Amino acid sequence: MLSFTLLAWHWLALGLVLIVLEVVVSGYVLLWLGIPALLVGAAMLLQPDLSPAMQIGLYGALAVISLAVSLTMRRRKAAAVPIVNTGVARFIGRTALLTTALQAGRGEIALGDSVWPVSGPDLPAGTEVVITGSDGVILTVMQKQS
Repeated sequence: MLSFTLLAWHWLALGLVLIVLEVVVSGYVLLWLGIPALLVGAAMLLQPDLSPAMQIGLYGALAVISLAVSLTMRRRKAAAVPIVNTGVARFIGRTALLTTALQAGRGEIALGDSVWPVSGPDLPAGTEVVITGSDGVILTVMQKQS
């Protein structure tokens, strides 16, 4: 059977190498594998007689926890970012007044300091409408129910 010894500096060096590689390749995985290596190195400084099997087991457990934290953070960050990055999507659900009558399915509304083309059922100017969708930069509207 092969016998080997892992020292604290092995783990600390591995952790630093992984973190430096993370800076170079920027995949956000090596960082989360380097941190547990640093933690095992710190544990080895406090308890130098940990067996290699215990060290590897501790590293494996910490790496799984670290990667789980990474995935959780990544999902939360992705959920906080709007799925659609078009400017028109932010208007869906808002109400506005028709500045021109909707005739033959076309008209205009004012949102902020801009006038937007809209499509929808024929309605007179001044009608309050709800934005329900968009087709490119043309907003789809329907009359607001009171």
